[in-house]
Amino acid sequence: MADEDGEGLRERIARQSEDALGKLAQDLLENPLVNTAITRAFSARERAVHAQEAAMGALNIPSAADIERLTRRVRSLSQRLEGIEDGVDRLDQRFAELRGDGANPLSAVEERLAAIEAQMRKLASDVALLARASDAAPAPVPREQERLAVENADDGKPAPKPRKPRTKKSASS
Repeated sequence: MADEDGEGLRERIARQSEDALGKLAQDLLENPLVNTAITRAFSARERAVHAQEAAMGALNIPSAADIERLTRRVRSLSQRLEGIEDGVDRLDQRFAELRGDGANPLSAVEERLAAIEAQMRKLASDVALLARASDAAPAPVPREQERLAVENADDGKPAPKPRKPRTKKSASS
């Protein structure tokens, strides 16, 4: 029972002290003199921070915000670098697997390139053959498309080709 009274007394004192502190804080905040002093202290702090930033900037010393921004940038670059390192490790493992066979890792590429070159040579010879075949002799003109020469009735010679009429060139051309 003594413990319960001790607990009750402690709770009552804690409650009363909390109430007293709350009332004191509220009275202080409502007091115009204290309120003005707090406002001035915060504005002075703000001016001091701006003055400190200006002085540090003039001395070319980075601010805390600059340091934080650089820290984030370094973390970002570190993560990117780790990704690149992982990729290089994967490539290294792949090359090790290819070399494990005892074969040159580029031999497959060289074989493919040789096959492409052989196919290009074959296509070039086919194109040359087609070009020679088309240049060999002109295709004969079908009979329906041949021009017939008309003979002059007087002397039995073919009639001369009609001339184009001459036109005067204008001065504006």
